[in-house]
Amino acid sequence: MPSFTTQVPNLQATGPVVEIRIAIGSSLETWLKQNNQPIPTAAAVRAMIDTGATGTVMKDDIPPMLGLNPVGVRFINTPSSTNVRCYEYLIRLVFPNNVVVEAPVIAAPLQGQQTQCLIGRNILAHGVLIYIGYINTFSLSF
Repeated sequence: MPSFTTQVPNLQATGPVVEIRIAIGSSLETWLKQNNQPIPTAAAVRAMIDTGATGTVMKDDIPPMLGLNPVGVRFINTPSSTNVRCYEYLIRLVFPNNVVVEAPVIAAPLQGQQTQCLIGRNILAHGVLIYIGYINTFSLSF
């Protein structure tokens, strides 16, 4: 089972934060290769594992960097707003140890966040999250 473990100085204060890469989906990459088009470089971002988020969210400036087109629209609720229209994209999340997960992800402003991505329950539903607070460590396995 592919997995990674991360230790942070103060897990309670910062939360389960990890450096990941966001890449285009495999079907788009295959199409680009078949048509001799360049493959966009994956975006390196800081992500927080968020068990309170139903879906995974990336900052809305990432899709244009990767040349992505939306595959759908979703309406979300935030702590301060309801029915916020967000575009959905099919991407690959590359975690430490080259743990790769492909999933639909929405793009939103993520204003006031220290991270560019929230890993939600749509990803966590396929894995095992272990949070060990007293040693400031967490692990994620798929």
